[in-house]
Amino acid sequence: MPNVQCQICHRDFYAKPRHLRIGWGKCCSIKCRAKAQFNGQQLSCEYCSKDIYRTPSEIKKSASGKSFCSKKCHCAWENMHNRTANRSPHWTGGEHVYRLIIRRSHRKVICQRCGLTDERVLEVHHRDGNRRNNDLDNLVWLCRNCHCLVHIENKKPVVTLV
Repeated sequence: MPNVQCQICHRDFYAKPRHLRIGWGKCCSIKCRAKAQFNGQQLSCEYCSKDIYRTPSEIKKSASGKSFCSKKCHCAWENMHNRTANRSPHWTGGEHVYRLIIRRSHRKVICQRCGLTDERVLEVHHRDGNRRNNDLDNLVWLCRNCHCLVHIENKKPVVTLV
């Protein structure tokens, strides 16, 4: 009678000789066999330090090499580490964020030339003409008509009403 030791719980158990010949009989029960099939790692969440299990494929998919227990923890960690705007790994230079910058400034959404307040026709104008200069002092709201006059005809310089 072949008695072998379980690889998981180290308890002695009987294994059929045929099972030993074909490579089976390493675990004493289905419960121990299920534990033997886990090949991942116990990690801790980067934000809340909760213990989490990750398979090798999940670890490999992580671009940052960090693990999180939920999307909530992942977003909270990114906000805490200021991975926004130019500190983000996806930052491309900031040429196209001027609309977002002027909206976040809570400046009145009004054409600085004619006083029109219809947001559907308002655009952001760069005073110095440099689209890469997204300083708040360089950005003003203009309606499409005034924006065209400033760029093409150069009629009047932009004067702030507010």
